[in-house]
Amino acid sequence: MSLRNARYRLRQFCGAWRLSPTMAELEQGREILTPEQMELFGRMQPRDQAHSLAVMAQIRSSTDDVPEKELHELLVAALLHDVGKSRYPLNVWERVIIVISEAVFPSLVKRYGEASPQGWRKVFVIAKMHPIWGAEMAAEAGANPLAVELIREHQNSVTDGTGSVPGRLLGKLQAADNNH
Repeated sequence: MSLRNARYRLRQFCGAWRLSPTMAELEQGREILTPEQMELFGRMQPRDQAHSLAVMAQIRSSTDDVPEKELHELLVAALLHDVGKSRYPLNVWERVIIVISEAVFPSLVKRYGEASPQGWRKVFVIAKMHPIWGAEMAAEAGANPLAVELIREHQNSVTDGTGSVPGRLLGKLQAADNNH
């Protein structure tokens, strides 16, 4: 693990102790999400809500080049990208296991993630499956297909070299997610 990545992970771990978003931050989320989507957002652990709101805030401050309709879908994806974790909430120590394991032996994490979310493999399954679960949940809550695609792909490499709308937006979502 590089020194830069280690610093990022340490900052991320310390940020995990911020347990809940402020009322002002939640109000910003309500401005973006429909009532059904806000109910879904409310299922997330407060630390995941705070993280998602920080991701949204960074995107808002750095996306002058994104058309308004695309920006709205990107902000919905920012707020709901980790909602799949609400199916099986994690403790802080379980999050630490995932982060360390992904840094030390990512191929095993991927393999362990191909199971049911029970027992000692639970954390690995959640790490792998939460984007897919989140995309399904967001679609059921009425999210636009673009937002659903961004949620589903938020942990995958941006491989679309054509500069397509989903590829450009996914890169912005990933950059903000990695900063928080």
